[in-house]
Amino acid sequence: NYGRMIDASPVRNLFNTTREDGLASWFGVTQTALVAVTLWIVYATVRARRDSRWVVLGWMAIALFFSYMAFDDGSEFHERMGSTFKILQKRAAESGSSGGGVLDIFPSYPWQVIFLPIFGSFGLFMLVFLWRELRARALRLLVLAGIGCFVAAVGLDFVEGLDEEHPLNLNSMVAELPGVDDYTRDRFNRRGYTAVRHFQKSLEETLEMFGMTLLWIAFLRHWMMLAPNLRLTFNRRE
Repeated sequence: NYGRMIDASPVRNLFNTTREDGLASWFGVTQTALVAVTLWIVYATVRARRDSRWVVLGWMAIALFFSYMAFDDGSEFHERMGSTFKILQKRAAESGSSGGGVLDIFPSYPWQVIFLPIFGSFGLFMLVFLWRELRARALRLLVLAGIGCFVAAVGLDFVEGLDEEHPLNLNSMVAELPGVDDYTRDRFNRRGYTAVRHFQKSLEETLEMFGMTLLWIAFLRHWMMLAPNLRLTFNRRE
């Protein structure tokens, strides 16, 4: 895609991992939705086993959260709400009805101010709950690594939203390394910062999908341990 190996831009866009209307986005949304389905099956299983009320409620909360995440990934809900809130705050400031807010001084995307505390709190709850529920060490490590991928992806998203001249912008630091700009202009016909920012965003999306894969494996393995003798049979009627 980025090397323009295909002349047709619609085809390149299809394989662009940074776009919300390409194959990567479809894969990510579908994957998250299937993880949510898996969690609802786990919830139904622990409920059928008559586990404690708090265990059942914990799995239901996680299933609800991933169901929301599938909706969010497909609709870009948190990005749109963050931008809407910033617009409303700007209009209020222009009309003189309110002063500057935290979004005026926050250097990156506005959604992080609004949603990140919520996502972070639930991520901490999920880590504690799953650490107690998943007895196998390998499954705990999968959960820890999966959540770590999401934390890293949020960090990259923070960098992506910074102005190019911001002192914390790692993309600018990488682009200013010797030979980077010359290489990107020769290979991609793009200046160094533009190319580095593209691949940083691609890495961010990849980390999210890889983290979701790790969590999915952990949930599936846990369900197999909960219901090791579950069998589905299909009988053809004569």
